[in-house]
Amino acid sequence: MKRRLFSTVLALTALSACAESPARPYVPQTPSSRIGSLMQISIVDRNSGAELPIYRHRGEYWVAGRPGTRYAIRARNAMGERIMAVMSVDGVNVVTGETAGIEQNGYVFSGRERSDITGWRKSDSQIAAFEFSSAGNSYASRTGRPDDVGVIGVALFRERMPEPLPPPITPYSRRDEYGGAERQRSESSSSMADSRAKSGAAESAAPAAAEAPMGSMTRKQQAPSPSLGTAHGRRETSYVGKTTFERAQSSPDEVVRIRYDSRENLVAAGVIPVAPTPRWPRPAGPSPFPGSEPGYVPDPPSRY
Repeated sequence: MKRRLFSTVLALTALSACAESPARPYVPQTPSSRIGSLMQISIVDRNSGAELPIYRHRGEYWVAGRPGTRYAIRARNAMGERIMAVMSVDGVNVVTGETAGIEQNGYVFSGRERSDITGWRKSDSQIAAFEFSSAGNSYASRTGRPDDVGVIGVALFRERMPEPLPPPITPYSRRDEYGGAERQRSESSSSMADSRAKSGAAESAAPAAAEAPMGSMTRKQQAPSPSLGTAHGRRETSYVGKTTFERAQSSPDEVVRIRYDSRENLVAAGVIPVAPTPRWPRPAGPSPFPGSEPGYVPDPPSRY
């Protein structure tokens, strides 16, 4: 069944030191700024215009935000076909305000289109800006849904393509009764087999749809609740149109999940690596600098 959906119209480590060998140099992690296959997703600091670094830690992706900073979800369609993106922030659908689900409305991107989604959709012409805030001041917490604060999700769907027309029917060369009866039995048998195959495919697809890969999106996180959330910021002008979109399948073709918190918390948790404080490597044998206390040369002890 076709749905009417919103469409994007405008672009829109520790330092090792020992006596026998010098310390190895610190090599900082180089984070990416975009993830995703069907679409490249990034988080943009709207104050600076820069894409925030995305850090990978223990199988999850993280970005560091600052309270009071407005941000956008930047999506680039990497395909030459239309893709629908159902987006959620803190477990809330950014278009409808519902507790997010993959079957809900989203944004439709044309082939190779790029757009910045800058806030909660209020109408066809306005949004309320995404703004990093304390978890308690987040839109999700203020509407009684604090459990999933600190995560951005994008579920991506391909579009169902129209089925090709069947080939034209050509007359059989044999027109005797035997040939006609054989053809009728053959067509009937083929039709029944095709019907059984389709029925089997539907039955096998049903549990697969029920087990769609949303477990990671709905399961409670074992880690402590993030300290940052996304507030319902000031109103801004942002125009969209409407279109129809029929999904190729009920489950997402791809799900992008990005968690966020303050930089201080991510450093403390080991998500963002920090260069260690340099230490003087003590060489073997007598050292010309055995201590590191600052000051001046003290008097020697008295002889008596």
